[in-house]
Amino acid sequence: MPSLSVLVTEAWDDYALLDSGDGRKYERYGPYSFIRPEAQALWRPASPEWAADGEFTGGRDDEGGGRWDLDAKVPAQWVVARGPVRFHATNTPFRHLGFFPDMGAQWDWMRAKITPGARILNMFGYTGVASIIAAEAGAQVTHVDASKKAVAAARDNAALSGLAAAPVRWLTDDALKFLRREVRRGSKYDGILLDPPKYGRGPDGEIWALERDLPELMHLARQLLSDEAAFVVLTVYAIRMSALALDALMAEVMAGAGGHIESGDMGVREAARGLVLPTAIFSRWSA
Repeated sequence: MPSLSVLVTEAWDDYALLDSGDGRKYERYGPYSFIRPEAQALWRPASPEWAADGEFTGGRDDEGGGRWDLDAKVPAQWVVARGPVRFHATNTPFRHLGFFPDMGAQWDWMRAKITPGARILNMFGYTGVASIIAAEAGAQVTHVDASKKAVAAARDNAALSGLAAAPVRWLTDDALKFLRREVRRGSKYDGILLDPPKYGRGPDGEIWALERDLPELMHLARQLLSDEAAFVVLTVYAIRMSALALDALMAEVMAGAGGHIESGDMGVREAARGLVLPTAIFSRWSA
């Protein structure tokens, strides 16, 4: 039986989980604070009053919808940073702020394993924070997302960090189609990040369904690992899928590769009381 881990992202200069409870969370992104729904915040908040600059109301995690009610002082976007990397925060229609701060601990782990010149593949790369961190570490990066808008935002974020000319391939493509082509080409990577959504569409209307397509995704990714590969990171925000399931899939995919597999929950530590708010599940392999 595997022993599951808890991977916790601590507050940093431009982000903090200030408080949580009663199905909501209270966070700071740079100089602005926001309230968002959070189904897993089952406890009572530490403080009865949250003085926020905006709140996302309505909608459910599995249905989408809802809207932001924002103070007039909140701009359309603003710059935040994690270490030397800078990127935009923005209030998106999907309730998040243009990046996922609970990935901070994964970014740090990945950064420590990258050597200059390593080839890194970031699938479902969204606005590119992981790609930019890898590029800042000296990696040659392939960034893939099905959304042209997301890839454009990732390019903008790279420019913010002074990495517009870094060796990054910015690709708009369907995940499975891209990986199948890369396998046929014999391409190899030294590290792979995968952050698939529960549901999604490719640029030509291709349908992505996590439970159906994740096994093929992982087996294709395995074929793309070089002999010097350092890591594979898989994160999943469909919490109803168990970390035990991800662990078993990773063990199957990486059979015979040696190394170490770690799986479990991801979370963010709350400033008010130090409790950890769970956000996602993960499995990762390292050489």
